[in-house]
Amino acid sequence: MREENQTLQGVRWLQRLQPLLARLRDNACQRDRAGNRQLFFDQVCSLILLTFFNPTLTSLRDLSQASRLRQVRQKLGCRAASLGSLSEAMHVFDPELLREILQELLSELPQTPGGDPRLAALAHVPTAVDGTLLRQLPQITQACFASRRDRGWKLHVHFEVLRSAATSAVLTDASGQDAANEKAVLRAQLEAGRTYITDRGYEEFALFNAIVAAGSSYVCRVRGDHHFTTERRQPLDEEAQRAGVCEDALGRMGSPKSQRIEHPQHPQRRIVVQVPPARGRRGRPTSAQTLVLATNLLDVPASVIAVLYQHRWLIELFFRWLKCVLACRHLLSRTANGLEIQMYCALIACLLVQLAGGAMRPQQWTYKLLCLYLQGWAEEDEVLAHLQQRAFAASQPG
Repeated sequence: MREENQTLQGVRWLQRLQPLLARLRDNACQRDRAGNRQLFFDQVCSLILLTFFNPTLTSLRDLSQASRLRQVRQKLGCRAASLGSLSEAMHVFDPELLREILQELLSELPQTPGGDPRLAALAHVPTAVDGTLLRQLPQITQACFASRRDRGWKLHVHFEVLRSAATSAVLTDASGQDAANEKAVLRAQLEAGRTYITDRGYEEFALFNAIVAAGSSYVCRVRGDHHFTTERRQPLDEEAQRAGVCEDALGRMGSPKSQRIEHPQHPQRRIVVQVPPARGRRGRPTSAQTLVLATNLLDVPASVIAVLYQHRWLIELFFRWLKCVLACRHLLSRTANGLEIQMYCALIACLLVQLAGGAMRPQQWTYKLLCLYLQGWAEEDEVLAHLQQRAFAASQPG
């Protein structure tokens, strides 16, 4: 048996964040006119991060109970927190401050080895964009109250393909209306120097214009029945044909007769990709698909455009990791502010796992091994041996 003071020694992964979290200490302290506040934002974040490395902690009540343990208080630098204090903390602290910490950790994360060098050579950073629903209630209960407007929440994420990491996240209600519409959310978060890879939910001419005006580019799957005025058809080289490209044309989308919608104000490219059948769930074959992609990348080879869209599925794998592995299905708060705090802490936890493994994309066992290490069941040399083994496997060709 280990000594008691070594049981949580692996929490040093959380202690690595202490200098960054320290800047959160003064947040919302202006409310404390009596000067008797004992629970601070950095301590709340440390406790929330602990839930991602110990899946048995699934609620604020669990965190309140855990904060009474001497080892937790010592390692995380916090005091025992009442349930009422933790509940209030999810309302008063500013989740936007965590975005700065997320960006600093991202700056330490290298590109994933073994990636396609053609993507790394692009002028703009490939960034997949999508959203996922976060339900507050179990599905059966949600169905019983279908008449209510309680549809849960939606997390909108920007995922950097080359580093396999989420770079930003926005939480809205799940109505999809007005400011919660996924196109409106992306428009408000546009940055220069990125290639946004999106699915058909982001198909909008005004959004395409906004992306170009922001100094970025896009690759978006669109409906196949859009009117497209072809100006020139481009020949398909052997590499494009191997990638399944069956059409590559320059022109512009939208019917010139229609005056009701805003048309693209820039030259476009329409690329049609034929996706062969594959094995689906339970080994059942799926039918062949035809994907129609719209982009303003005029000088990039068609095969690279097809590969760019193929990498959009990395964000779907990230959502699965977030919900199934990090157990973000257990929501700690019912307020937008509290959920934003939890989601930013979840993204920080993902980065901690990636930073622990270097440039390698983390596996589910990597995360579980770190959890066992935090709980005292795995030795440090065993964790290092696993990471070295993964690094060796990633360095092998093929």
